[in-house]
Amino acid sequence: MHFQWYPGHMAKAKKMMQEDMKLIDVVIELVDARIPYSSKNPDIDFLAKNKSRVILLNKSDMADQRYNNAWKAYFEELGYYVALVNSKSGTGVKNVQEIVNKACEAKIERDRRRGILYRPVRAMIVGIPNVGKSTFINSFVGKASTKTGNKPGVTKGKQWIRLNKFTELLDTPGILWPKFEDQFVGLRLALIGSINDSIIDTTSMSLELILILVKNYPDVLANRYGIDQIVAANDLNDAHKILESIAMKRGCLLKGGNPDVDRAAAFVIDDFRSIKLGNITLEFPSMFKDNLKKNQSGNKKEEETKITAETDNTEETDTTAKTGTSPENESTAKTDTSVETDTSAETDTSAKTDTSAKTDTSAETDTSAETDSLPETDNTVETDITVNKDEE
Repeated sequence: MHFQWYPGHMAKAKKMMQEDMKLIDVVIELVDARIPYSSKNPDIDFLAKNKSRVILLNKSDMADQRYNNAWKAYFEELGYYVALVNSKSGTGVKNVQEIVNKACEAKIERDRRRGILYRPVRAMIVGIPNVGKSTFINSFVGKASTKTGNKPGVTKGKQWIRLNKFTELLDTPGILWPKFEDQFVGLRLALIGSINDSIIDTTSMSLELILILVKNYPDVLANRYGIDQIVAANDLNDAHKILESIAMKRGCLLKGGNPDVDRAAAFVIDDFRSIKLGNITLEFPSMFKDNLKKNQSGNKKEEETKITAETDNTEETDTTAKTGTSPENESTAKTDTSVETDTSAETDTSAKTDTSAKTDTSAETDTSAETDSLPETDNTVETDITVNKDEE
């Protein structure tokens, strides 16, 4: 099965995120706790280079509790600030503000030394489709927030949300990346619903899920559907026989009494997504342990003191921050290039348009930290169903 889904609106959203990154102090990325590796968009590492990073393992209540803390430790070892959250119930959400403050300690202290006391931390919320960003924002923000309006020059729908006088949030659309090098990443994304179901062969997808379940949770299918205990399932043929058994037990029959595997497949997928099969994690840190060595260069905690927020000669930026002016006014100042100096070579054009950047080279040398995208695994998927990447 071949998975790929990158409609045009995602490419546009990625471009807008790159433009908005100039204004951001910290990037909060939500990943799905059932597939933390596969749901972490590698493009965010490039877009958010030189920014403080926070990873939230969302939907942790749906994942196997035995692996939640292991995944937390995995990302912490890579240098991210990490928290387990359940946005739907609000569990862990209250701790996010403290984690954001820790991630931005260097920026906050730098502002304090310069007498800037009321400039809020600006956080961008990112994540793949269906990872629960909107639910998280609603839970995190609550009733105490006020929308500060659309950013000038940014596509409609982009809004800054003021959480309090210390924090402002910028929501972004859920995006994937153009190509899944590892098709098992695409499979896992499809299983949690991050790829449009209408372009996926549900039956083939359920067969892959059955293989995963039999290997890692051997009692789940027998307990849920009342089928005979499964000893092993080595390939898709074995998985198909199991699916036929589920169809018979569930009364999913075609004319003549033959099992309707397509209906049974839909049951299996729905039961997984609604946790009727139990708390299940589809991938484990041990599968990606080699990445810990390969990605130490992405350690954001060690490099956060090098994040360049402002250069010393952006006096108007200081004035704006002290008076609490919302970031949209900063971005529209044509005669003041403080946005470019805040980002310190975030884009190549800052060096061309901002003369202050030429006189203060310290800002440029501090941007060496960069988080590399995690390498994909070498797995391959057995059947082949091509998805049109332009399909919405």
